[in-house]
Amino acid sequence: MQNPINTSPIAQFTQAVRAAELGQQKEVKLSIQQARLLSLTLTEVLDKLNRDLETVYNAVKSNSATEVINVQMDGGGFGDSK
Repeated sequence: MQNPINTSPIAQFTQAVRAAELGQQKEVKLSIQQARLLSLTLTEVLDKLNRDLETVYNAVKSNSATEVINVQMDGGGFGDSK
C-alpha cells in the first residue's frame, strides 16, 4: 500500500484564500516553499487520480468483454393460467 498523500498544503492554501476573501484583499501571497509544497501535493493528487482512473478503466474493460447476457421471451397469453 502506498503512503497517504499529505494534503495539508492544499488546506493551507484554501484557508489563505478564504482569509484574503474575507479581508477583501486583492491578492494572496505564498512563499516559494509554500508554493513548492502546494505544487508537489497537487502533482501527487493528480498522479494518484490518474492511476486510479486507469485501474477502474482496465477493470471495466476486462469485465465487459467476458459478460454474456441471454434473454428468452415467450408469447405470453391472456387466458386463465392453470
